[in-house]
Amino acid sequence: MMSWIKFLLPTGLNATITYLSERTPFNPMSVLSDEYRCITMDLSNAYGGGSSGPVEVDRQWDSYADDQLGLMDHLGIDKFLVLGFCIGGPFIWKMLQRAPQRVIAAVPAMPSGFRPEVPDLFYRNNMKNWAPALCEKRPDVTKETCSAFLRRNNSGANKRPPSEVEKFYLPPASRYCVQQLRVQCVVGRRAGRTGKGDG
Repeated sequence: MMSWIKFLLPTGLNATITYLSERTPFNPMSVLSDEYRCITMDLSNAYGGGSSGPVEVDRQWDSYADDQLGLMDHLGIDKFLVLGFCIGGPFIWKMLQRAPQRVIAAVPAMPSGFRPEVPDLFYRNNMKNWAPALCEKRPDVTKETCSAFLRRNNSGANKRPPSEVEKFYLPPASRYCVQQLRVQCVVGRRAGRTGKGDG
């Protein structure tokens, strides 16, 4: 049996498995599948997805890393490559902070970023789209909880200037943490705004 290199593909904040075929510049599940075993998942609490979990305001990035690393544990995969679009970029930084020895190389592609002319775009988009759908589906989750969760994810929603790290949307990891990484990283930045992302 061929030994495949595993490629984990985390997606956007309100993304299901179909995100990769509908909202990204290319579908890595098909483009990369000849050479890699490609793995993705419904993000926890994504609208229309099959995965749900607590909305952890105080450890939001860690809760996603729990899911992503937990999936790889469940599949018996120790080391893997990772490619993430949109908010998949911050997911990657958190995985690298948590388990750098497991990630062979990483590509944050078109990572969510900070736009000074619309500093709270991420927050507003997700309070309009993600939060209402989640609250309707989950009576235990309130609009206030969603707001607090998103504010912790986005400095623009708190009306303060972003740090240099946050300009490239690395809120889960400090500049120091990123500088200490010994993992090959290629950041694919957005060439133009398509309006397709979560923020």
